[in-house]
Amino acid sequence: MSEPLKTKLTYYGISPWEIEVLYGFLNSRFTIVQEEIENNDENFVSYLNIDIPLEFNEAFFKWFDFKRWEKVKDVLKEYKRRRGSRNALKIKINFEGNTKIVFIVDVVERQWFNNAIEKMDFVIELLPHHLDPEKIPKGIREVNYKFDIESVRWRLDKAIAKEKEYSFRGDIWKEIKKEIDQ
Repeated sequence: MSEPLKTKLTYYGISPWEIEVLYGFLNSRFTIVQEEIENNDENFVSYLNIDIPLEFNEAFFKWFDFKRWEKVKDVLKEYKRRRGSRNALKIKINFEGNTKIVFIVDVVERQWFNNAIEKMDFVIELLPHHLDPEKIPKGIREVNYKFDIESVRWRLDKAIAKEKEYSFRGDIWKEIKKEIDQ
C-alpha cells in the first residue's frame, strides 16, 4: 500500500472552525499537516497557504473530484465574505509538478475575489501555451499567477528558476535584477 499524499495548511487569522471545514474536504484525499504561524504581512488580517502535492491538471480534478473542488472553492469564498470588503485575506495555492504552479489570491473586493477563485481551474487550458519551452525562460521551476481585475482573468506574474526570477509584463518575460547586499 502506498503512502497517503500529504498536504500542508499554513495560516494565520483563520478560525479553528474555518480550518476544520476546509480540513474536512481535504482529509478524504490527503493526510493534512497544519501549521498556524504568526502574522507576517501587515496588509492582511488572514492568510492561508495550501500545498497540494500533485500537478495542476485535469487528472488532479478528476482524482480529487470536481464536486469536492467546488466545495473547497465555496469555503475559500466564505472566508472572504466573513472578513468583509477590505484587504483582509490572502490565499496561496501551490500545485507541485515539473513546474510548480502557484495561485495568489489577494484581491480586495469580494466580487473579484470570488471571480478569481471561480476561474482558477480555467488556467488548465492555458498551461500548454504559458509553459511552452519556446516562450518561457529556461530552467523555470515555478510559475506564479495573480488575478488581474482589469482583464478579469488570471495572468502570469512571476517565474522562478534556480538562480533567477522573471516577471511577465505585457507579453514578455523580463529578468528581475536582484539587489546585491554590500
